[in-house]
Amino acid sequence: MPIKIFDGHNDVVQHLREYRPDGIDFLERSTTGHLDLSRAQAGGMFGGFFALGVFAKYNAAEDLTVTETGYEVRMAAPLDPVSTYKEITLQLAALRSLEQRSLGKIRIATTVDEIEQARRDDAFAILLHMEGADAIDPELRELGELYRSGLRSLGIVWSRPNIFGRGVPFAYPRSPDTGPGLTPAGKDLVRECNRLGIMLDLAHLNERGFWDVAVLSTAPLVVTHTCVHALCPSARNLTDRQLDAIRASDGVVGMNFSVGDVRPDGQRNVDTPLSLVAQHIAYLVDRLGIDRVAIGSDFDGATIPAAIGDASGLPHLIDTLRQHGFDDAALEKIACQNWMRVLRLTLR
Repeated sequence: MPIKIFDGHNDVVQHLREYRPDGIDFLERSTTGHLDLSRAQAGGMFGGFFALGVFAKYNAAEDLTVTETGYEVRMAAPLDPVSTYKEITLQLAALRSLEQRSLGKIRIATTVDEIEQARRDDAFAILLHMEGADAIDPELRELGELYRSGLRSLGIVWSRPNIFGRGVPFAYPRSPDTGPGLTPAGKDLVRECNRLGIMLDLAHLNERGFWDVAVLSTAPLVVTHTCVHALCPSARNLTDRQLDAIRASDGVVGMNFSVGDVRPDGQRNVDTPLSLVAQHIAYLVDRLGIDRVAIGSDFDGATIPAAIGDASGLPHLIDTLRQHGFDDAALEKIACQNWMRVLRLTLR
């Protein structure tokens, strides 16, 4: 039986026709980007976390500094919460419109039971995630509104500062210890997400912010899309000490396909062998245990290995993992079951 995949992260919402007129029709197979319904189904993907967010557009000439050993991208500026919330509501409306237009082929799920029912019905399940809490005010009023709209996963920051904390820059080689921890408002955000049952995603968060969440949160620690700092010293990747804390909390790490976070040299080269992705996954399994490693592709948000190409190429990764000694029971956990486990521990 083919391995079915629930993916921990993608940015396809930014490219939907319902959100931008020149975008893709998710219900039709596209020749651009990484993800649509047809390519997902071809790759065995039956759902995933769909990220809402407002991201920076970088100018390489102005924002990128290249050194003899690596690079650093200038940190994106903070966002205006009012205009950001407006964009998030437009993205939410786009997904609801897509769900309605799909006539049952796509379902926005708010519980694990709904995700699993969609899988049984051969429907595609979307879990709403927001990458960066930039649209939320210090009193957290918007957080409750977004929860009522179906939001079930929240990244505190993207790679920029906001009123809750600081993200890491896109930089190599670099430690994730790049600034101060959570603000008082950030600590309130953690407590309220725990109360509501919103999963906190620590991707893009700097190390001191990570440790603040580790102290405060009553939920498992989760990073939806990242890699191993010991194998690729990108600021976006997790140190062994962070991985140990995730294991202690019974959390999950989603393996990111972004080649700049996979390759030991940090280069954004699509000719990155899947053996390197498998090496990161094997390292994570050794450090965290087989129940705490998942997939967080970053489809439509990163440069990924040409050997995967797009969502239809996911079986190539599964085959590579088999060649590295992972049996079907382990692959089922990495592909799907570990996300279901941590969501059941987190969602209300």
